[in-house]
Amino acid sequence: MNEQRVQGAGQHLGGKLEEGLGRVTGDEKLKREGQADQLKGKVTNAIGGAKDALKDAVDGNPRT
Repeated sequence: MNEQRVQGAGQHLGGKLEEGLGRVTGDEKLKREGQADQLKGKVTNAIGGAKDALKDAVDGNPRT
């Protein structure tokens, strides 16, 4: 697992918390920022996953 996957997961979780706080407080801007952070986290995680898969394929360790 590479650093991007960990970073993406953390960003996604932080976005979830931010969105929830925005919902509770009625702050639409905070809620939208949290949703954006979740999306960024998912993308970062997906890029990390693709890199892991490519590295495994090059190393001869295919994922199942």
